[in-house]
Amino acid sequence: MAQAVDRKVEWPCINPKKQAKKKSYQNSGIVQLTSYKVTKEYSFLDYIFGGLQINFTVGIDFTASNGDPSSANSLHYINPYQPNEYMRAIQAVGNVCQDYDSDKQFPSLGFGAKIPPNYEVSHEFALNFNINNPFCPGIQGILDAYVNCIKQIQLYGPTNVAPIINHAAKFAEAAQKESGAKNYFVLLLLTDGVISDLHKTVYAIVRASGLPLSIIIVGVGSADFTAMNFLDGDDGVLKTQAGEPVKRDIVQFVPFRDFESAPPALLARHVLAELPKQITDYYKRLGIAPITPQFKS
Repeated sequence: MAQAVDRKVEWPCINPKKQAKKKSYQNSGIVQLTSYKVTKEYSFLDYIFGGLQINFTVGIDFTASNGDPSSANSLHYINPYQPNEYMRAIQAVGNVCQDYDSDKQFPSLGFGAKIPPNYEVSHEFALNFNINNPFCPGIQGILDAYVNCIKQIQLYGPTNVAPIINHAAKFAEAAQKESGAKNYFVLLLLTDGVISDLHKTVYAIVRASGLPLSIIIVGVGSADFTAMNFLDGDDGVLKTQAGEPVKRDIVQFVPFRDFESAPPALLARHVLAELPKQITDYYKRLGIAPITPQFKS
């Protein structure tokens, strides 16, 4: 086969039965190999060892359908003795992602609430209320900002998800302009129900599918998550209203209720199951190899 690098190589197709019956039989056809190329398949760990950073961002649903945070029935109720579903999902997924992020500074955003000081509805605000610097130090920093945020906002609506996806896509777009496999982004979206801006969300996902970005959606509570399964694309290729398909699958949806009694590691393993392949598929599609590790002597 190595001969095909410089020239065409041929092999006759021989049928032993025909060859035995006919003395004039030569072959049943010719197989020609005109060229071949050996391509190395890089693994997720190849990119990690090459210095790839996984940048973790959180987007939290603060719409009124979550229930009054002062009520024990609310999905945003802060129980001093145990974390709510939002907090448990952040911990489970974030504790894995943070190990691949050297600075452990995580943009943490909210949507669907009236926020101070004017209490106007916002679909893209920082949990620390500093949109120019929405970073929280570590997973505990996200949880602290979340608890503080709940005390100051008014849950409202609607459930518009596209602005948060577009926010994360801006960071991914900037990273795409860098040389080499240096930064990949993971957006964890936590929501309790039906998305209001579904068509805009689909458009945002299709646009982001060509960027170094993956989106994990965790459904909190007992609502109908049919639209989330649609966004996941497992039942077919996700397309915009105009028919433009995603360049690759970047969405993973998991209903938290399926793991409510399970250990956090099981939820993390399930929601992050597709992430390594999504990362390698992105860089393979662009022909970008991992950066060669520099080992100190």
